[in-house]
Amino acid sequence: MLTGVNVLLLGGDARQLEIINKLCESNATVSICGFDQKKELHEKAIPIELTKESFAKLDALLLPAVGCDDDGYVHTVFSSESFQLTDELLAALPKTCVIYAGMAKPYLKELCARHALPLVELFERDDIAIYNSIPTMEGALMMAIQHTDFTIHRSHSMVLGFGRTGISMARGLQALGSTVWMGVRRSEQFARAYEMGFQPFYTKDLEHVAANIDLLFNTIPTMIITAQIINKLQKHAVIIDLATKPGGTDFAYAESKGIKALLAPGLPGIVAPKTAGLILADCLSQLLLEQKNRREK
Repeated sequence: MLTGVNVLLLGGDARQLEIINKLCESNATVSICGFDQKKELHEKAIPIELTKESFAKLDALLLPAVGCDDDGYVHTVFSSESFQLTDELLAALPKTCVIYAGMAKPYLKELCARHALPLVELFERDDIAIYNSIPTMEGALMMAIQHTDFTIHRSHSMVLGFGRTGISMARGLQALGSTVWMGVRRSEQFARAYEMGFQPFYTKDLEHVAANIDLLFNTIPTMIITAQIINKLQKHAVIIDLATKPGGTDFAYAESKGIKALLAPGLPGIVAPKTAGLILADCLSQLLLEQKNRREK
């Protein structure tokens, strides 16, 4: 139980609703800000104003998937107000307060460093990334079906990146009967991809293997699907880029060549917000319990 743990959820989307419910059921003291347009919330969740006083006794500040933008503003879909993290607000936090976000842009990292506050980027954790790869894969398959006039079954698909999302993506395609080409960087990845029944190749050789691909899924957050690669693709090929914005595709060149290319980061929160919220809620509950235990020792 999280009795005595004081947390504030600032902004976010439907994923935060699952976190609120989980933490309230675990008996944490849960304050919320940026949810004034959401009528049905857990009865134990306490709406508050964003002030120095409201920050002064927090054990944890829970921010959305992208903690805040480059100017410190926190995104929320349940309020018409804007909320900004400032030096003044973070200076009011106890030095033991932990700030949690899915990922942190430089503004938030610098702000936390300036005030010596611990920052946890949840999407950097292997467990969350692996769990999130499931709704990501399902969402990418949905997009592929929506934007093609052929079946995934018996198609030739390609996945770039043998990471947590790439492996789940390749397995999903394989399960639907696609021949899956897997782009890897290292020899041990090549061997594992071969063992899993994929057609492995090194990403440095992408230009030589792209010609017969119907569906191309990228998980690498650097420019890899260049004009040179796009020129090799078939006209009906579809690119679905799952990497962090701005992705790894030359989208302008793809459009000029009539190749459909879609940027699709953050699919878990779009296609399965309840599941994505439960994933975050379970992890945060464990992290907050560990934080509480350390404090009480």
